[in-house]
Amino acid sequence: MSIRIGDVAPNFQAKTSIGDIDFYEFLGDSWGVLFSHPADYTPVCTTELGRTAALKGEFEKRNVKVLALSVDSAESHKGWINDINETQDTTVEFPIIADEDKKIADLYDMIHPNASETLTVRSLFIISPDKKVKLMLTYPASTGRNFTEVLRVIDSLQLTANYSVATPADWNDGDDVVIMNSIKTEDIPERFPKGHKIIKPYLRTTPQPNK
Repeated sequence: MSIRIGDVAPNFQAKTSIGDIDFYEFLGDSWGVLFSHPADYTPVCTTELGRTAALKGEFEKRNVKVLALSVDSAESHKGWINDINETQDTTVEFPIIADEDKKIADLYDMIHPNASETLTVRSLFIISPDKKVKLMLTYPASTGRNFTEVLRVIDSLQLTANYSVATPADWNDGDDVVIMNSIKTEDIPERFPKGHKIIKPYLRTTPQPNK
């Protein structure tokens, strides 16, 4: 199955390190981050899960629930979590999905045969409260993910969901944003009372409206 941005994220039921879950029920009205790992007890994944656990407060303040996935068993996950907590000086509390039959990996197209016939690549999906896929990132198995970038994208997605703006290159929370071209220039002062700058007729910026 091929998933694209804007598609409804497929629901699933799974065994995890914290017990059985239904994906939709687990997310509830929250945003979600679902990301895959090639296998348990792999070095790069250990650092990634530790980093995610350390960012618990950052995800919580953005109303984001995190789920990891590996093709090993829930019991294996529990032993691995002990190692993660020890080596990364953190506490993993989010669920790690056990996908031994690779059904979820197949559902989300996490296995790329030209990279590996059996192991998931480092896929990451950001899912909005209406269960739509808003972002997909795929890294090779050898490269760890940048979770500062994941948080940056979540900030952008949550901002642009509520205002007629887009975020420019290298944008970070608090920076100026781009006014969508669907907004007429004469309507900008009313819509964006903090002021605006016209660089080109198609490139208008304004201070971030929710700051």
